[in-house]
Amino acid sequence: MAATEDVKGGRRTLGTITLMALALPGVMSARAEEPPEQAQVGLKYLHYQDRQDNRTKYPFYDGTEGKSLDRITVSAPSAFVSVPLGRWALDASGVVDHVSGATPRFYSDVSGASKSPGMKDERKAGDLKVTHYLERGAVAVGAAYSTEHDYESTALSLEDRFSSQDNNTTWNVGLAGTSDRINPVNGKVVDEHKHTMEGTVGVTQALSPGDLAQLIFTYSAGRGYFSDPYKLYDVRPRVRNATIALLRWNHQFEGLDATLRGSYRYYGDTFHIRAHTFDLAWVQQMGSRFALTPSLRYYTQQAASFYYDPVADINVYPAPVGSPRYSSADQRLSAFGAVTLGLKGELRLGNWSMDLKVERYEQRNDWRIGGKGSPDIDPFYANILQLGVATRF
Repeated sequence: MAATEDVKGGRRTLGTITLMALALPGVMSARAEEPPEQAQVGLKYLHYQDRQDNRTKYPFYDGTEGKSLDRITVSAPSAFVSVPLGRWALDASGVVDHVSGATPRFYSDVSGASKSPGMKDERKAGDLKVTHYLERGAVAVGAAYSTEHDYESTALSLEDRFSSQDNNTTWNVGLAGTSDRINPVNGKVVDEHKHTMEGTVGVTQALSPGDLAQLIFTYSAGRGYFSDPYKLYDVRPRVRNATIALLRWNHQFEGLDATLRGSYRYYGDTFHIRAHTFDLAWVQQMGSRFALTPSLRYYTQQAASFYYDPVADINVYPAPVGSPRYSSADQRLSAFGAVTLGLKGELRLGNWSMDLKVERYEQRNDWRIGGKGSPDIDPFYANILQLGVATRF
């Protein structure tokens, strides 16, 4: 997956994404802030399965390796609840990630992957947000916590949103802090820590009755242990600062009863990763009860400055050449491009709603914009399935 979705060595991955989606079920809007009138309860289930080709024959291969290898499987049931309390609202969500499979210790090397029965882990996470609605704005305070056998994370957040008198413009500012504790089972490090502070400013503007635009800037400052203790020769800087810019635009086609959603996201950090994400989705209403949303996402990134490409020389492989201060053979820090195709269906029956979403992710080094990506990194694939049901009362 993308470097900014790193598992142990960076940000958390699928569980965090699920929690964020549950805690923030609405879409961007420029309007007067009003507290919800109904309570909402929902359940979701996510299934993730990835696989990697075995095309590059690294040193120490014995010829018995198959054409591909199933890597990671994740099943993640989750739930959320939203309760209005006058001018206040309480939102809470929780998820349990069941993770299993084999992960390479360097590059996409099959021989370097964790052996059968492979890695197994369970992660439990939850968050809570309290929002107070004002005449033309809202203030929200949130907290989140996740735990697994070798990783613990705690986060706090504060957000303020306020609108113009004509309700066509909404500004938002936010501040969040995360503190992680790392204790890998291999004992490579003991009671390591990582702390991250993140600030966000943004504006949402109604450009016309059918056009809505949003611009968000985020700066993240991280200190502590960013290395992956389960990968060989993985030593990363203890400082990781990142700048993120996100531009969204929604256009409604009244004659077609459809909405086009587009976005561009820039990510750059002090690891020297530069990434670009382009998103397109077409939301097609099919009557008053059903909507169908096909989507396309393209992602491209340049490699981290300390990522090193494999050297086939058996006297060197899989170590880096020389003795660099920082190094990593983690393919998530390599240069590559990726495409995700998705299709989502939503059904509304009275106060009930149901949705089904399927996605196909494919990553290749030669799909990168701006030149060929990192060599000898085999193609990577993932299938993602999400099911959800919710009700209001």
